[in-house]
Amino acid sequence: MMEALPKVLEVDEKSPESKDLLPSQTASSLCISSRSESVWTTTPRSNWEIYRKPIVIMSVGGAILLFGVAITCLAYTLNLGEIKLKVLKMIGPAFLSLGLMMLVCGLVWVPIIKKKQKQRQKSMFFQTLKSFFLNR
Repeated sequence: MMEALPKVLEVDEKSPESKDLLPSQTASSLCISSRSESVWTTTPRSNWEIYRKPIVIMSVGGAILLFGVAITCLAYTLNLGEIKLKVLKMIGPAFLSLGLMMLVCGLVWVPIIKKKQKQRQKSMFFQTLKSFFLNR
């Protein structure tokens, strides 16, 4: 069901500019379906809520990395059967690389979040400044 448009926003449907002037129906749904947090909410978040995902990724990556180191060390120090030795020599470096990749992804994610937080603070500052001057 279409909402009634204010008199100011009513335009002729035949003109090509009319599609640009009509208010978007997706503006509210965009904020709801957005994966990132909304710019419109100003509730403060704790550090755990902000850095939870990178910490989990780094922890899991570190655990997988250590597991890969242990398997690789065991593969080269134990005298096992030839088939088991080949499997351990293939799996160990795979876990090593997977763990290192996850650890680095988590480490890179932290500065990105810090930069995003600074941008959000600047944005909120300019929003309050703008509203202060426009509401006079």
